[in-house]
Amino acid sequence: MSKKKKKFSKHSATPRREFVAQNDAVRAKKHLGQHFLTDEGIARDIAETLTHKGYKNVLEIGPGTGVLTKYLLEKEDINLVAMDLDRDSIAYLEKHYPNDNLQILEADFLREDMQDYFGTEEFAVTGNFPYNISTQIVFKTLEIKEQIPEFTGMFQKEVAMRICADHGSKTFGIMSVLVQAFYDAEYLFTVPPTVFNPPPKVDSGVLRLTRKASLELPCTEAFLYRVVKTAFQQRRKTLRNSLKSFEISDKLKEDAIFGQRPEQLSVAQFIALTTKLEADAISTHD
Repeated sequence: MSKKKKKFSKHSATPRREFVAQNDAVRAKKHLGQHFLTDEGIARDIAETLTHKGYKNVLEIGPGTGVLTKYLLEKEDINLVAMDLDRDSIAYLEKHYPNDNLQILEADFLREDMQDYFGTEEFAVTGNFPYNISTQIVFKTLEIKEQIPEFTGMFQKEVAMRICADHGSKTFGIMSVLVQAFYDAEYLFTVPPTVFNPPPKVDSGVLRLTRKASLELPCTEAFLYRVVKTAFQQRRKTLRNSLKSFEISDKLKEDAIFGQRPEQLSVAQFIALTTKLEADAISTHD
């Protein structure tokens, strides 16, 4: 896919009344999962979820008509990349948000190599994420977590709560464990459907993920993914039953942890369990 990089001159914020009128020029597209945010106060609040500490690069995914873009550009010393697949949105942003600190790209975050844009420098991610690809955005972030110290933005509320859920909760699952193994997750606030055009059928939720000081694990990351996904595929069963495919030694099976169900384990316990399973597999095959 070709990358359309553009640099512009000085930016001037668009007044609220003018923004609402211009917003009508871009129609939300269902196949792209677009729901344009129309509330300036909420846009400002989402922009403020970024601490902007230790980095200057920010990637906004799905800027739409720029209501969030405008407030991100108010941050000092920012290098903002706005990435969207909608050509109408790209054209709108190019016309109404000229700024030397803004690059506007017609590109797909899920398919792009982000080093093409940021090199090896770190960058934060934010946005009003399209609901139909929001979980894919999270998993892509985990793949390149070494470059992403902070991740904030708006999801369908159910998804945001699932990401931030603690063990023991019914919403605690695969995404909760895999995200929280590397990031501290905070659910920040809820956004009603009435502030979008068109309004979605559900509430939205804004979260912040802050990368942990160390990304090192005592186990193999790929093995952790396998354990977590296998365990939650049969979440009503105890780990002794759901993890049978790992051919666990009789000695390890005696560990009390295998009598628990996956949602009962904390992230730290899942990491410890994976470490034991990995060591057990090595010793069994020696």
